[in-house]
Amino acid sequence: MSIFFVNPAWSQTTMTNVISDAVYYDGYATTVSDPVPNGLIRLNNARYARKLTDAELDSFKAKIAMRVTIGALCDNYDRLGEVFLAMVPKNQSTYTLNDPSVKRIEIGRYITPFMNKNRTPSEVPYTYDISNLYSVFHDAGLRSAYDLYMELDVFGVPYAAQTQVSGCSGRIDVFSGTLTFFSTDTGATPTDANTLIPILSYNRLNNYDSTDVTGETVRLVTFNLPNAVTDARFFVISTPHGANSGGEEYIRRQNYTYIDDVQVLTYTPGGISCEPFRVYNTQANQIYGAAPKTFDNWTSWNNWCPGNAVPIRGFTLANMTAGNHTLKHTIPTAVFNQQQGEVYLSVYMQGKSNSTLNVKEIKTVDVNIYPNPTSDFVTIQSKEGVASITLFNMEGRKLAENYGENRINLSAYSPGVYLLNIVLRGGTTFKHKIIKK
Repeated sequence: MSIFFVNPAWSQTTMTNVISDAVYYDGYATTVSDPVPNGLIRLNNARYARKLTDAELDSFKAKIAMRVTIGALCDNYDRLGEVFLAMVPKNQSTYTLNDPSVKRIEIGRYITPFMNKNRTPSEVPYTYDISNLYSVFHDAGLRSAYDLYMELDVFGVPYAAQTQVSGCSGRIDVFSGTLTFFSTDTGATPTDANTLIPILSYNRLNNYDSTDVTGETVRLVTFNLPNAVTDARFFVISTPHGANSGGEEYIRRQNYTYIDDVQVLTYTPGGISCEPFRVYNTQANQIYGAAPKTFDNWTSWNNWCPGNAVPIRGFTLANMTAGNHTLKHTIPTAVFNQQQGEVYLSVYMQGKSNSTLNVKEIKTVDVNIYPNPTSDFVTIQSKEGVASITLFNMEGRKLAENYGENRINLSAYSPGVYLLNIVLRGGTTFKHKIIKK
């Protein structure tokens, strides 16, 4: 439903309400059979979807804000939630979460606060600027091939609240969720990107091989551009979460993103004060405590704030050639104590080309490179197998090369930083820095 109203800041604003107060249930339980709100699809206990109508898509203006509102029910802990744009083959009346024909990009992520449903405020809002999706919503070619659905996800677990929150005994409803868009043409120019590449959608960066060794895992993705692309904008969302003492949840460590072996993004999660979000954390918890914390205290350790939206980071490449490209994301000093913890990563790209908007298949490759640092051998593990490994010094001189082996020996070389050029049997090629102790 779209309605119009006058607002001092957004003089003519379209409001599109997609999901209203949908009830979410225990994410570990069998999918409930409770009635589904009109027009929604329940993909599982943690995710609802609704198709955007043609009238709604046509109504989107150049500047688009997305608001997620999460209400407290019977989960009083911090959880991760996401918003996805799902592209479903045209006129397919329903779909499943793992339907391979559905293309999906994550357009927003948030962290629920520690909420007690009996205390106010009992809901928390999250706001995102998604103006870049104007060209997606209005693309006739894309809309002729796909129906566009919005998915609102919030995973919750009620077990603690069943004993800690009055009125929650025996209940498995965990949160309520609302998704609304606002758009205006005031002070904005419509985007004109016509290439959309969904590279990663909530993929686990680490710990898919259950490793406790730092620097062992690298996430690689290869994608193909049928035509050259200009003004290629990449959107990156990641969260370190649940990794025990000393792990990724509480220790701030640098993340690195590469395109075709060129470092394009470096960041350290967190580093802000969580005090502005204290008001939403109505259930006592160890993160906020009873008294306010200083800015220095918060920024010394926090990777995120319960009650806050996760930053959408990004970078732009002026020109990308047609053909295959590789994205690599790594946290070289990551620690996953007792094989616990995850870093979920989403990346998509928009740009301009001389073809119509396209959504292409993406190939994901999991690679382990370890140990790093090393005193002798470095091993590369991948299901694709290793075709060759070439060792270079940082001046670019080739030092050694192995074919058909998955490891190379650095014991004969001086301590320092070296570069591996790795070719997998499936054709993926990438470079990776190694420290020799």
